[in-house]
Amino acid sequence: MKKIQNIPFKVAGVALLAFFIATGCQSYRGDVYSRDEARSGNAVLNATVMAVKDVTIEGTEGALGGIGGAVLGGLTGRAVGGGSGKNIATAAGAIGGALAGAAIESAVTTKSAIEITVQYENGAIEAIVQEPGRDLFQVGQAVQVLISPNGTKRVRP
Repeated sequence: MKKIQNIPFKVAGVALLAFFIATGCQSYRGDVYSRDEARSGNAVLNATVMAVKDVTIEGTEGALGGIGGAVLGGLTGRAVGGGSGKNIATAAGAIGGALAGAAIESAVTTKSAIEITVQYENGAIEAIVQEPGRDLFQVGQAVQVLISPNGTKRVRP
């Protein structure tokens, strides 16, 4: 009977792990395009790199991490609680799991990035943040800024 009771923990744990892996896969690199961006035209502006700085893209704090954590925490609390304390343990496990799940989701989806400050030929200056890819950027380097129809910008050599 114990093995049957452990199945929900395993299923919930695997589902939560799969979620975190999937949400951590979204790319903000300049050389990666989404399906929606493929085959769409981009405006191209010439610019010069003024500065390059390491930055961090904040992780997402979506509901799924909290929900997944609450389910897993609630199941864990229910398994360890007994008698009249079972409901209290279930509630405490769900609350703790929700907080932990949200924190894990945020940590897993946080990414290192670079802020590239460019000056366009018309003199305008703009900073664009993207994940580092294969391309390295240096101050004074001539680059192109691609602007997609949805307003997404990316810098490439």
